[in-house]
Amino acid sequence: MKAQKGFTLTELIVVSAIVAILLGIGVPSYRYITNSYRMSGEVNSLLGDLQYARAEAIKEGQPVTVCTSADGATCAGGNAWSIGWIVFSDANGNRTVDAATDTVLHVQAPFTGTTPDSFVAAGAVGAVTFNREGFATTVAGFNTTTVRLTEQSGNGAWTRCLSINPVGMVSTMTHVMDPVNCP
Repeated sequence: MKAQKGFTLTELIVVSAIVAILLGIGVPSYRYITNSYRMSGEVNSLLGDLQYARAEAIKEGQPVTVCTSADGATCAGGNAWSIGWIVFSDANGNRTVDAATDTVLHVQAPFTGTTPDSFVAAGAVGAVTFNREGFATTVAGFNTTTVRLTEQSGNGAWTRCLSINPVGMVSTMTHVMDPVNCP
């Protein structure tokens, strides 16, 4: 009896069908995971910088501000956090980087991509200042504010929110977890 070499056409078609089914299931899951991780990373970078600013304000005993910044040296003044932000020691608490008295502690580069994600604060909040006791304030006083991160396609499944309250506590949530506070 002669040994068989290679595959039959039937075997090749069955294997191709199995691979096609696995790809059909796996590719959408992979996209969800990569988008979810990217969005979590983006919101967690601001969360980390806000926590760092609060800790520095308490440690230094003077105000520390986190503000939107396109150039990494001055505050931009808008509420679009996706352009980047800076953390700086704000000796006089005026939410402006004064070269003589203030020190930039950290610079976050803008989000990248052909269509970057939208990261916008409610109530036009473009800067948060933590005082020496760790309490948070903005130019217009302070109520709990939310910074909403929306994926470029607008899919609500990937929406993340960052909540900052007047006591200085910062937390994150997803649209799925809390659709009222993270619309």
